[in-house]
Amino acid sequence: MTKRWAVCLLTSIAVFSACNDLDFLEEVPKDFLAPQNAYNTKEGISQGITGLHFRVRNDWYFGEELQDVGAIYKGLGTDIAFHGEDPNSTRFLCNYVNYLTPSSEYVKEYWDRPYKLVQQVNLLVEGINTADESLFTPEERNALIAEALFFRAYAYRHLVSFFGDVPVVTETIDFAKTDFVRDPTTMAYQLMEEDLTFAIGNLPNPGSEEAPGRITKGAAYHLLTEVYLMQHKYNEAVQAATHVIDDFGYQLMTERFGSNPDVFGSGDAYSDLFAYGNQNLKENKEGIWVIQFEPSTVIGGSNNRWTRAFGPAYFRMGNTPDGKPAFRGELVNGAYTGYSDSLGRGVSWIRPTNLSAYTLWEGNWNNDIRNAKHMIKRDFYYDSPGSAYDGQKIDFSKYPSSAGRDPIRDTCQYIYPYFLKFADPMNVLDNEATSGNGASYKDLYAMRLAETYLFRAEAYIGLGELDLAKADINSVRARSHAKPAETGEIDIDYLLDERARELYGEDCRHFVLRRTGKLIERVRKYNNNPLNPGLNIQDYHVLWPVPQDQIDLNIDQQWTQNTGY
Repeated sequence: MTKRWAVCLLTSIAVFSACNDLDFLEEVPKDFLAPQNAYNTKEGISQGITGLHFRVRNDWYFGEELQDVGAIYKGLGTDIAFHGEDPNSTRFLCNYVNYLTPSSEYVKEYWDRPYKLVQQVNLLVEGINTADESLFTPEERNALIAEALFFRAYAYRHLVSFFGDVPVVTETIDFAKTDFVRDPTTMAYQLMEEDLTFAIGNLPNPGSEEAPGRITKGAAYHLLTEVYLMQHKYNEAVQAATHVIDDFGYQLMTERFGSNPDVFGSGDAYSDLFAYGNQNLKENKEGIWVIQFEPSTVIGGSNNRWTRAFGPAYFRMGNTPDGKPAFRGELVNGAYTGYSDSLGRGVSWIRPTNLSAYTLWEGNWNNDIRNAKHMIKRDFYYDSPGSAYDGQKIDFSKYPSSAGRDPIRDTCQYIYPYFLKFADPMNVLDNEATSGNGASYKDLYAMRLAETYLFRAEAYIGLGELDLAKADINSVRARSHAKPAETGEIDIDYLLDERARELYGEDCRHFVLRRTGKLIERVRKYNNNPLNPGLNIQDYHVLWPVPQDQIDLNIDQQWTQNTGY
């Protein structure tokens, strides 16, 4: 018994003696990434910047891991689009009341993804600030911090728009914190302005960035313009937008450029903006920030899913009126696929409303090149050798009543006006048997100059300067050969219509409708989901519910849920 106690006592002494050595207590991460080991080299910090781009690309532009997020950021649940595959789905914001609940796993994503980006930025900035001074000149260090802070502002723009008051976090959280405060939106806006002002002062000018897709002063000014518009700081928004328009050599593309595939028989300067490989060309003066995609054979490469999201599921429509397969498709490995390489494999996640597909083009149907046949495909044709209908335009009225067709599926899922800016026709890089499986490696615009003009027009409308707003709107319309707007036509609804014509699917329509106070009105008026017109949107849906798990975890600081939930 005496020997046993002696052993225990010696062991205790050894442990407590070691605990007196402060070096022993210093945490040195060896099997996980932290500022001490991830961001202590140039290479590591460079990878950190790449990681921010990677997160934004995957969270907001990838569209596969949780399809709802990408689709809703691109217009679902607004005046311009509804879910075509199943218009009464419990997903894809087909019904505001059912979809926007505090316990929804989908709503949680809109909170979690931006905050993951914020944490990643804060971690990286901490690493850059503590990295050895010999690694960078002060200018290089500030440029890296500036690019990171751009992404923090980008994330908070999302959070404030969807949720209103949110915790403003500027430091790395490396412990279990349970007393977050929902700070007023003014604090978040102040942080965004500070981050973007620092970014503008330290980022490179457009054309001087290290690689395509990197952030420049132009992108920071563009985002700052939007932040000002969110606060109705219209004079400041005009000034920021004017810097983008005048200072960096950006131009609206009015002449043809780059590769011109003209798969559908015609093309123009607007269609060239969206042709594969044209987004990063030096001659393309319109792109401000372009999200980069590379084939999966490249390390870190991935596709976007916009062909899948925006394209109709024509291949599911069954037979011709005389009972033959409607689409033969391509010959791959000795068998016909049922898919067309010119159309890809769409799944109808994002179906345009009548506003987007028809109403917006009235009065300019034949002259506005954004409505050209090579930009919005409205006519589809049977590919069915052996059928009397082979090569004829698809017309559901020609089917016998005995065919038992479902008009909702026919016009919402199978065939509808397809905005071809999101297609990547005849450019199948993998999955040949399914014509690319809805994937594309085409780069996507996060920002382009046409939107900056419309930002400034929005600010001028807010200031009551309608002639100046008209001039900016007409700059965009002139490139598209649309009839010039008249001063008497200019108001916020006209501006929103013009944004839809120019930027359908490129911007987050929710942001735009919220900051202009038009979300509820225009969803009720224009969203013609055939199974749920107006999407059951209620007045309180202007903000989304804070995820319940965030309220429950924050046990030391009580949060009030957003009104209505």
